[in-house]
Amino acid sequence: MRIRISHTIGYEYAEPARHITQILRLTPRDHDGQHVMSWRIEPNVDGRLRASQDAHGNIVHSFYADGPISSLAIRIDGLIETIDLAGVVRGGLERVPCEVYCRDTLLTGQDEALRSFADAVTAGAGTPLSQMHALMNAVGDRMGCLEASGRSGVGAAAAFAAREAIAQDIAHVFMACARHLGLPARYVSGYVAQSDSLPHGNGAHAWAEVHLEDYGWIGFDCANGLCPIDTHVRVAIGLDYADAAPVRGSRQGGEGENLSVLVSARETEGRFANQ
Repeated sequence: MRIRISHTIGYEYAEPARHITQILRLTPRDHDGQHVMSWRIEPNVDGRLRASQDAHGNIVHSFYADGPISSLAIRIDGLIETIDLAGVVRGGLERVPCEVYCRDTLLTGQDEALRSFADAVTAGAGTPLSQMHALMNAVGDRMGCLEASGRSGVGAAAAFAAREAIAQDIAHVFMACARHLGLPARYVSGYVAQSDSLPHGNGAHAWAEVHLEDYGWIGFDCANGLCPIDTHVRVAIGLDYADAAPVRGSRQGGEGENLSVLVSARETEGRFANQ
């Protein structure tokens, strides 16, 4: 599948900002399941845009601009070709030993309710892979997925107690349970293309990956109830959302900030559509 992605992040300031710094994890890498055909990040104000890599191997762009700045828009346009590998991640850059992803974080901390849930829903599964499928289905059945607009994450334990959450915290719930069961689990930020078969598509999304000894890393998208397929574009990974957040930043001045986000991820018409 070829997926066209358009993502615009806009800021308006009641008081112009004197300086803006943005850290962007918005650029996907190639692996066996996806090929980046074209990708462009364009801020609409003059500044410095520098590319680097973080400890997890994510591509990171740092954008610096001096004001006065009354508004800022960052536009991302890309074309990705994907292949359905049933969630298995092969051929990707691995910077961190998988054991590191057994580590709990503030967003993936477990409580007794989470631990009991993980034990109960995987008790009848015979293999680690079947355990993770049972866990994915159970988390998806329990948790309602909320639209992310205007909401921020609360972490695994609070989200589990509420029985509904945005996609990033549903991923945190799954990761907390998987880590309790002794398996390395990591957070993934990315995009999901619009599809009639997926309840949560055509936009930014989040899911989890678990490392299984006989398979390597496999993705589990609890919100959509499946392992990632060719509708999914994988962008950044980390111990939790904080490591893979698409945008983090700071500013001097710029009081009265108003944020707007527009995202579209859609299959292009025809396999050989123009780039």
